[in-house]
Amino acid sequence: MTGSESAWAGFALAVLIIELTPGPNMAWLAGLAMAEGRRPALAATAGVALGLTLNGLLAAAGFAALIATDPRLASALGWLGTAFMLWLAWRAWADSIPDVMDRPAAPGIRRHFLAGLTVNLLNPKAFLFFAAVAPRFFDGRMPTVTQAIILTAISVGIATSVHLLLVTGASHVHAMIADPSRTRLIRRIMAIGMVGVAIWFAAGALR
Repeated sequence: MTGSESAWAGFALAVLIIELTPGPNMAWLAGLAMAEGRRPALAATAGVALGLTLNGLLAAAGFAALIATDPRLASALGWLGTAFMLWLAWRAWADSIPDVMDRPAAPGIRRHFLAGLTVNLLNPKAFLFFAAVAPRFFDGRMPTVTQAIILTAISVGIATSVHLLLVTGASHVHAMIADPSRTRLIRRIMAIGMVGVAIWFAAGALR
């Protein structure tokens, strides 16, 4: 294996290890699949994938370096992410109210797609991932634009594969527990989990 091939393989392994570590995306996608089923969770997965793709491309354009040098920008993104996660938590809790659950379900595919996209675009750590991790596999240098695009494809491909496996497994749980009281409980647990993610965003914004 050449040095270049070793760098690509090392980066792919690092991404896989990071993606297999439980995090906000995994917790949210699993909870969504268990509470609402496969289609909404797949829409959210697509939104997450697009968000991660834009993160990589923006990082290649120098946005990650800008965030790294301007703490105020990273803090602003963190606070926006906090507000958005709290809004998602409120929507999840509101959806668990019996009167709401008894009404005909409103189309939520677009909402979940946009949520997955927005959460990842408002996470400064997602941008800084490329600035912090990628140079370690290229002798301390930032990758070129072409290399950054390839790294983005590798990262998004691995992350999306992990998310799809997670959503598929969690959606089977949804089919087994398709009971209003259990679904209500899962939605409320998911709402509390989103509040936890919001606190995580806020903690990053305060640094």
